[in-house]
Amino acid sequence: MSARILIIDDDYDLCEILSFNLQAQGFQPSVAHSALEAMRLNIASFDLLIIDVMMPGMSGFQLAQELKMDYIYSQVPIIFLTALDSESNILKGFNLGADDYIAKPFSIKELMARVKAVLHRTSQQHNDALLSFGGIVIDKNSKTVTIDGSDVTLTKTEYDLLLFFLSHQGEVFTREQLIEYVWPGNTVVTLRTIDVNITRLRKKMGPYSSHIITKTGFGYCFKC
Repeated sequence: MSARILIIDDDYDLCEILSFNLQAQGFQPSVAHSALEAMRLNIASFDLLIIDVMMPGMSGFQLAQELKMDYIYSQVPIIFLTALDSESNILKGFNLGADDYIAKPFSIKELMARVKAVLHRTSQQHNDALLSFGGIVIDKNSKTVTIDGSDVTLTKTEYDLLLFFLSHQGEVFTREQLIEYVWPGNTVVTLRTIDVNITRLRKKMGPYSSHIITKTGFGYCFKC
């Protein structure tokens, strides 16, 4: 599926030009002519935001600051596209979490190249944050787990155990080693605590519960 890109700019003509060129490159552009109009949309559903800075009402900088304060929206990459080309404004843009900053006037070819670069980079970062086995998917950024497409609620201990097992598939670990990973520091934990938490984790893993196996006399292993 092609990337969905939201253009946020009060210049109607520029939005039309950008939409035409993005669509010609295979993207799915949408337009909002103010920050408030953009905030009424499902921003988290977009793969990239192209934001003008100088807009009436809420500025592009203010919009970016609002978005970066909310985890759901903070993951959406931002390119600022603005006539404010001073070093202080460029630094402010990047400090607000922008992935790129393009000063007007600009060439369409340069913009398209930068759009593709940001999408490629952020897509790679997202893929690196995912760890999966079959229908189990762990998102290390959001600390969430889905199994066969459904969200699964895990305690922090259960999450840490599952993350450890999926990161070390096929390896056998003693209870002492698991305690060292999941309960670092001076926390006092009994070996029985490991057994209880693994039992609870298995119950939440549905058809994948049998992949956490007990190696009698050794410990536990995640079987591939």
